[in-house]
Amino acid sequence: MTLKAAKTWFLRLLPVVFFFICYYCSQFYFESYGGSGKAPQPTVSLCHNYRLQRKWESLKLNMSRKTELFLKLQDFFWREHLSAEALPYGIKGSEPLLLKVLAVTSSYTMPANIESALCVSSLDCRTCAVIGNGFSIKNSSLGEIINKYDVVISVKTFPVVWLVFCILVLLLNDAPVRGYEEDVGNKTTLRLFYPESASYNPGIQNDPDTLLVLVPFKQQDLRWLKEILYDEKRVRKGFWKLPPQIWLGRASQIRVLDPYFLRLTASKLLQIPLQPLKQQKPVHPTTGILAVFVALNYCDVVHVAGFGYPESRNQKQPIHYYGKETMKSMKNSYHDLNQEALVLKRLEDQGVILYLHPHS
Repeated sequence: MTLKAAKTWFLRLLPVVFFFICYYCSQFYFESYGGSGKAPQPTVSLCHNYRLQRKWESLKLNMSRKTELFLKLQDFFWREHLSAEALPYGIKGSEPLLLKVLAVTSSYTMPANIESALCVSSLDCRTCAVIGNGFSIKNSSLGEIINKYDVVISVKTFPVVWLVFCILVLLLNDAPVRGYEEDVGNKTTLRLFYPESASYNPGIQNDPDTLLVLVPFKQQDLRWLKEILYDEKRVRKGFWKLPPQIWLGRASQIRVLDPYFLRLTASKLLQIPLQPLKQQKPVHPTTGILAVFVALNYCDVVHVAGFGYPESRNQKQPIHYYGKETMKSMKNSYHDLNQEALVLKRLEDQGVILYLHPHS
């Protein structure tokens, strides 16, 4: 064989050699950090198996996946988003407030820098990691794992071809990052929140380009955001906890989550009634289970961490990796924590979600 021919064959084999090197390196990486006993396999295998098994279909939700996450000004008011329901499951009656809010925020899509970081193409595999604020992530030392990804956005994504890690990480409410980097890392791309869980200065706990995604549970939530954006007189009534009266989130960072996702989290995933009977206490999904459902729509594979509440009878057990709130504070909540725990267990058993740490 001539030197030129040998060089040609070498160049042809180089991608294959590189692929196997990446494969075994990633296999070692995933198997080295533990997990729930079901350590995620390398990205190529994981995504390939996911698509073969059609795990989304195994949920039997009888719906098509929707990856446009945010409300848009130009097309939802009179055509695509005609709604027979009010918040939190629809926008009926909230159109004037949304009109003003979306006119100021003006951006309704995932930013180009995030889309490119997620390596979006027909060959890619989106792997989302949803980071909850549960006590189970405390002392997990997952921060270093999370930071190894190229991009962290509150939902995480990997491309299939070369096993280069591209991630979207989703954080919830006012869960802090600073001071807890060892467990939760120091990168954030999306943060779901509502007014009562908003931090006065989002820049303290988030990256400059973090998307701040409002989950509107009631009209007052949209009114609060409108008053902030237009610097109007604040109305303090209608909140179970006084939200920030001055909020330093930038308009370009703000998105409003489509109520579609909360509605289907409730009706399809949790199977709780959208309209409770008279004198029956309403039940709504937590932002945590909502984030999981959003990730199931947006991504091919979903990793989770920081989920799960302690047993309800243990009223003194802390519920977050930060602060001092205990299960006692959840006594009068509008959430069915037992049902959510059962759903998360079912999703895990079906292989639809994978935990990044041991859990009960």
